[in-house]
Amino acid sequence: MECYPVGLVSMKSLEQSDGGLVGLAACMDTRMIRIVSRAFDTAIEKMSALPPEEQDRIAQWLLGEIQDEERWTQAFSSSQDALNKLADEARAEIKAGRASQLDPDKL
Repeated sequence: MECYPVGLVSMKSLEQSDGGLVGLAACMDTRMIRIVSRAFDTAIEKMSALPPEEQDRIAQWLLGEIQDEERWTQAFSSSQDALNKLADEARAEIKAGRASQLDPDKL
């Protein structure tokens, strides 16, 4: 059975191993191993053939994208109460007849 180092483990390497996930679990002890998708594995494989400067440029771009996604997730999760309050107010305005249908051509 082949044991993998702690870190990223590709789906391809799991498929090629004799033990598969069961064998991998036996190797893990208490260490954490992350399994990456096939698409991510392919992208990493192609990136590894690039010059180090290009790898760093792509990695910095990807890390920036992940950071942006985390900020958006945080912003939306922390604003749910305010958004729910605004939605309740809008529904009350509609129910009371104080709201009208928006006509985009009249904006």
